[in-house]
Amino acid sequence: MEGWRISLLNEKEKTIFVDADACPVKEEILLIASQFSVRVIFVASFEHYQLSRSKDENWIYVDPHKEAADLYIANHVRSGDVVVTQDIGLASLLLNRNIAVLSERGRSYTEDTIDFALMSRHMSGKMRRSGIYSKGPKKLNKEDRDRFVTLLKKILSNDEGISNQNIE
Repeated sequence: MEGWRISLLNEKEKTIFVDADACPVKEEILLIASQFSVRVIFVASFEHYQLSRSKDENWIYVDPHKEAADLYIANHVRSGDVVVTQDIGLASLLLNRNIAVLSERGRSYTEDTIDFALMSRHMSGKMRRSGIYSKGPKKLNKEDRDRFVTLLKKILSNDEGISNQNIE
């Protein structure tokens, strides 16, 4: 039945952690999380403080240090959770812990893809240090948002044992 969940007494509630400082898909995450009854925690720097707009929004604010949000997520996420981040370094730390990690563009970080992503990040940094700058990432578009929504629904529905054919 739609909406019914079977849970065991000591089962940990699944959580979606969002590296929220620059995440453009917050609304999509909240909508999908509510459909699957999954808790969402947005982690952001105090520099990006904003008031929660609803009871469904749970914000954790950390020091403005460059890696503070990543460290909070890495220290609080548990096996079976989902993390939304554009930080490839954070993604690489989480993959071997049975955590689903995806970007806001709807790309899943996996053991098969993380090495290439880390190497690309390294090469881009090396080029910037030598004075060569690229244009940077393209603006998030509708296809990126749609791919993100589809991937997050797929991850959560697979965890719930729901057939992928039932995903809208």
